Amino acid sequence: MIVKNQQLSLECTRLGSDLEGICDYDGQTVFVPGALAGEKIEALALKVYPRYAFAKLQGITTPSPDRTEPKCPAYALCGGCSGQHMTYQTTLDAKHSQVFDCLTRIGGLTLSKADVPPVLGAENPWHCRNKTALPVGGSASDPKLGFYRRRSHSIVPISGCDVAMGDLGNIIAIITDWMKQGNITPYDELTGKGILRHIVIRVSRNGSLMLVLVATQEKLPDIPYLIKEMGDKVAGFCALHISVNKSRTNVILGRSSKKLYGDDVIYESLLGLTFEISPLSFFQVNPDQTEKLYQSAIDFADLKENDVVVDAYAGAGTIALCMAKKVSRVIGIEIVPQAVDSAKRNAKRNDISNAEFHTAAVEDLLPKLVADGLRPDVVILDPPRKGVEPQVVEAVIAARPRRVVYVSCHVPTQARDIKMLAEGGYRFEHCQPVDMFCYAGGVENVVSLVLDEA
Repeated sequence: MIVKNQQLSLECTRLGSDLEGICDYDGQTVFVPGALAGEKIEALALKVYPRYAFAKLQGITTPSPDRTEPKCPAYALCGGCSGQHMTYQTTLDAKHSQVFDCLTRIGGLTLSKADVPPVLGAENPWHCRNKTALPVGGSASDPKLGFYRRRSHSIVPISGCDVAMGDLGNIIAIITDWMKQGNITPYDELTGKGILRHIVIRVSRNGSLMLVLVATQEKLPDIPYLIKEMGDKVAGFCALHISVNKSRTNVILGRSSKKLYGDDVIYESLLGLTFEISPLSFFQVNPDQTEKLYQSAIDFADLKENDVVVDAYAGAGTIALCMAKKVSRVIGIEIVPQAVDSAKRNAKRNDISNAEFHTAAVEDLLPKLVADGLRPDVVILDPPRKGVEPQVVEAVIAARPRRVVYVSCHVPTQARDIKMLAEGGYRFEHCQPVDMFCYAGGVENVVSLVLDEA
């Protein structure tokens, strides 16, 4: 049995869901961030539980050929990435293993590794993320902007980020100077006092950049100065918004936002359609990879001209609208009113008239629609990390669509839900993992399920 502060000599056998090393020590699993499969290492036990432990990497006796030098100078401390110490291909291989493991172990599917195709990686995994949220700490005279240290809320200051789109380094410098000039105090999570909580940068591939200030009050000093500095020094800056969040919570954004300067939204193109990105809306973080993800979903749906499609958890309507021109009717369901409003505007902008969007919880509305006689040909499930609710699975099984396409950013819950759908008569057909989060843990996975008529 491992004890805290014990020195451990270990051999790493594989990588986990956050690209951390996984080792075995006398039957106990030991998680060691920074270790790579095949490496012999020295580690210090930090947290110990009956069946597993967390340890800190202290030395590498036998390094892996997959090890590489991190590009980011803050990588050793920053929790924004977890895979820069390995080759990009190594991250893709680890994510492939994660998908296979979840589908077989949790989903109960009988698959070989060849049944899970290689993860679709990015042509360029750097400067690919269109949204960056930076917590603000320190003091008014010495502000700190960065990412949280791994497994903590201690801020690691950064001067830029190699996976983010936009001129992050310049923005951090401008915000720092503005806070000092205006004596703007950072928010303190422990006391609940302070003004500026986060800054959120959203960028489109055409270069448009939106800055969102997340604060505990609506009125902030020296906004004209901030606007001028951003306009003079940051390419593409076209919008400044504020979102007030007074809650003692880890949720970043408030429930609403207000424009302080420029455009209401910025725009991104996906698969030939144009979509708005508003301050509070959900939008996939990697636009190049999003097109691969959505194209996989469209291909798996095998759409017919007269099909009726339900897009559950529709967000701003991106998947629904990408499918709309191939089918007779699309019904989107989304609980966030602002996202539904955005979806309706996106439909109008793209001259799509056969898509309708409803503001409701999927677990409330879909069972009602099915009970009232709705029989879609295809159902798209794209839920948050927690997966779909049992009522949604029951409604899908009752509706008997010929295909279910399940898009997920959290394969364990996806696999759990696939098992329930399989018990209701649906057979796994294909999957396609997509690397949305380059050099970080997590993977998107698209699965097609077909109604087994046998």
